[in-house]
Formats: sequence, structure tokens, C-alpha cells
Amino acid sequence: MRSCAALLVSAALSIAPAAAQTPITIGETHILAYADGEARQVNVYLPEGYAEGEERYPVLYLIDGGLSQDFLHVTGTTALGALWGRSQPVIVVGIETKDRRAELIGTKGNAEEREAFPTAGDSAAFRTWLRDKVKPLVTQTYRTNGTDAVMGESLAGLFIVETWLDEPALFDRYAAINPSLWWQGNALAERAQGAALRGLAPPPLFITYSNEGPETERGVRLVAQAGGDAACLVPTPDLTHATAYHILTPQALQFLFPTDYDFDPELGFEVGCERGKVSE
Repeated sequence: MRSCAALLVSAALSIAPAAAQTPITIGETHILAYADGEARQVNVYLPEGYAEGEERYPVLYLIDGGLSQDFLHVTGTTALGALWGRSQPVIVVGIETKDRRAELIGTKGNAEEREAFPTAGDSAAFRTWLRDKVKPLVTQTYRTNGTDAVMGESLAGLFIVETWLDEPALFDRYAAINPSLWWQGNALAERAQGAALRGLAPPPLFITYSNEGPETERGVRLVAQAGGDAACLVPTPDLTHATAYHILTPQALQFLFPTDYDFDPELGFEVGCERGKVSE
């Protein structure tokens, strides 16, 4: 009897109509020409309520924002931050990278680095593409409010520090999570110190380092020192390069897109900025 019943249930399930399927849509993908016939994905996340209203939103430009890169985890965090009121709802523009060493590093490096990474050193072209192609596409296509920021981690963080230093007006605010400032012996960090001595006033910068050794810490602290009051240094020596980004993203978003909410301290919604001294 049990076998017959099981057969009847199985037959009923096999002829039952399939449940309706609806795609999950969180935004749009643009394929944008880059150079020499190449193309890049530009993935755009639209915040909750965008389709129903006329409100305008700030924009987060996310370096390494391909669908197989950091786009999904960062868009999810922006949605959660907006839900809690910890950070503003934002349009996220995820910018795909392919040859990260070519696109995100501004110099050829030392002899050892040139041998290991021969394509490095073309970040100026990538920045020009962002300025002349990506940003106009976004402002012409979406309801932006004129405020933007850029965020990235590791080599993308290096690119962000370089942009903060070389073309600071390109974005309103910057977040460099564990930037790879060790490249060429902290040359970019040393250059940031020179800019500070010339009295240049940089835009706000959120910058972090984790447990990656004294040379990396020294480079990040040099940049933070050069940024003066505009820099928010968040040391996280309890984290590693592999664990920091997901944990620090909510703080970075709160710094980049703050709200007027007065949070209960028990929530832990704090941005732990400090002004660090250069390690000896």
C-alpha cells in the first residue's frame, strides 16, 4: 500500500503546473567601449523606490564592480545601510576591471615588480575613461543629485588614493579599503606627503589597513597624515586582507553618505576615525 501511495503522489507532482517564475532585477548593465575594441561592464544598481518616484540619489562608483567581483556584496550592503538609516540610499555604479594591474596602478614599479607584472602602469587611461565616458553615461541616464563617491579595495584602493591625489575633483569623497600602497616601496604614499607640504586641501578620504605588515601600515598612515582633517584612518589589525572588505564596507558607506539619524550607541553604528602617527 505504501508503494502505491508513493507512486500516486509522485505522479501528481509530475503533472502539477510549474510555479510562475519572475526574474530578480536589481538594476541594469551597460556595455561600454574602453580601448582598442575592448569593452567593460558598467553595472548599475538602483535603490529601493527608485522606479516609483522622482527622487534624485547620490552615486557610489565602485571599482572592481563586475558581476563576478564586488558588485553584489556592496549593493547588498548599501541596501542594508539605507534600511537602517545608517547610510543614504545610493545608486551604485559597478565598474568592471579586467587587467587590474594595468588599469589600477599608475607606475611601472621597481625592477622586480616590472618583471612580475609587465602590464602595470596605465591607470591614467582608466581614470580618463571614468571621467569622459562612465560618469557622463550615469549622469545622463539616471536621476543623480550631483553628489558622488568612489570606493575600492586592494589595488582598487591604490587607484583611489592616486586619484584622490592627482585628480581630487573627480569625486566628492573617497574610500580606499586596505590600499596596496606597498607598490614601488610606498612611492605613492611618499608623494602624498609632498602634496601635504605644499598645502593642498584634499577631499574627504576613508582609508584603512589590516594585519598586513609594517610597510603597508606605514604607507596608509603616511597618506592619512597627508590628508589631515580630511582623512579618516580606521586601523583594523584584527582583520586580514581577506576579511576586511566585507566588514568595513558599512563604515565606509556611513562615512561617504552619512545621514542625520542619532543612533543608539548599542547599535554600534560608529566610524572609528583616528589620526595616526607614522610608524617608526
